[in-house]
Amino acid sequence: MADDITTLHYDRMVEEALRGVMTRALTITASQGLPGEHHFYITFRTRFPGVVLPDYLLEKHPDEMTILLQHQFWGLEVSEIAFEVTLSFNKVNERLRVPFAAVTGFADPSCKFGLQFEADRSRERPALLDTLAEEDWEDVALKEIEKLAEKAGLSKTEYHDP
Repeated sequence: MADDITTLHYDRMVEEALRGVMTRALTITASQGLPGEHHFYITFRTRFPGVVLPDYLLEKHPDEMTILLQHQFWGLEVSEIAFEVTLSFNKVNERLRVPFAAVTGFADPSCKFGLQFEADRSRERPALLDTLAEEDWEDVALKEIEKLAEKAGLSKTEYHDP
């Protein structure tokens, strides 16, 4: 059984609602494209769990990165927890995956709209994890999944497929 709520965290509720605005804008863009002059600047924590980007971009942007979705982006896909998009970096197409919880800023300058979010830094991946041997990564990932599941109140059978 989930713990009883002892405090209403309005700040968290508002941030969740505002992240929903960003998610909706990206969902519309994924299905219909960007209307008119709209374009998005999205800033995110590069070491946040679930962020996928090439190593050379992580080296160049070890903490935070801002991307632009305007004319040259492809394959925008939006799920409940993240978005994926292909962007060109020095004429090389790269696929990025960004969990919404990693996003710290979302702006559409065409209509002078912008949002800033708090990233949960406690969930960021330490630089040490980036150096782990690949065979160790599965164990680390499983432990992270178990922590998240426990936090969400799930039993092992609800998230683990034996």
